[in-house]
Amino acid sequence: MVLGCFLVCSPAALVVAQSYEIGGGLGTAVYSGDILRKIDAGQSGLQGTLFGKRNFDNVWSLKVGVNLAEIMGADSIRPIDAMASLRQGHFTGRITELSAIMEFNFLDYVNQKSEFRFSPYAFFGLGYAFVNAEGRINAGAPVENYRTRTLVLPFGGGIKYLLTDQLTLGMELGFRPTTSDALDQLDSTLPALPRYDTPLGPDTKALPQSLNFGNPNTKDWYYFLGLTLSYTITKARCYTY
Repeated sequence: MVLGCFLVCSPAALVVAQSYEIGGGLGTAVYSGDILRKIDAGQSGLQGTLFGKRNFDNVWSLKVGVNLAEIMGADSIRPIDAMASLRQGHFTGRITELSAIMEFNFLDYVNQKSEFRFSPYAFFGLGYAFVNAEGRINAGAPVENYRTRTLVLPFGGGIKYLLTDQLTLGMELGFRPTTSDALDQLDSTLPALPRYDTPLGPDTKALPQSLNFGNPNTKDWYYFLGLTLSYTITKARCYTY
């Protein structure tokens, strides 16, 4: 008997119901918030992941992993409106995310008798992110280093393909809503600053103090898109009769 596995027997099937995987992946990360309201592939950073996975059966899996990513945004690249064009805020952040995620496979692709070697899947979970960043909130502010921490609620989906009995290739799109409005430093709790008594230049007007604030009704998000490769340590088998 394989260590860590258990057998479920019935008149119709014999199932080795657990296996373990280790893997990693590379992809891209993007952000949306008070500087970018929509996903902008032109303002993206590199993302990498390492993970371990326990497959409880051919449908449900628990994945625990760490994600490293870079996110960024700048009013100067694609301002969301005329006020953002005057604001000229920008930031670059480095994320370290720890997460525990449940995956649901729609097809029994690991079954030896299955006609499929692939399966779409969906996932949801809970994570915590550490963000170290630098940026400025407006054209009149200095570039500063800052840190923030936030809970993350990962969800998304992808597709897996069984390359061999041990190797699985995956492509995944993940959404990360956070509980923070400060990834881009434009937190709605920032105090109003007594600034811009004079225009920035001969062709500009003084900026209103409200530009110090983020949107108090929304939180920041970030997103991952990438490829993963995992190796199965103990193989789950399902023999049907």
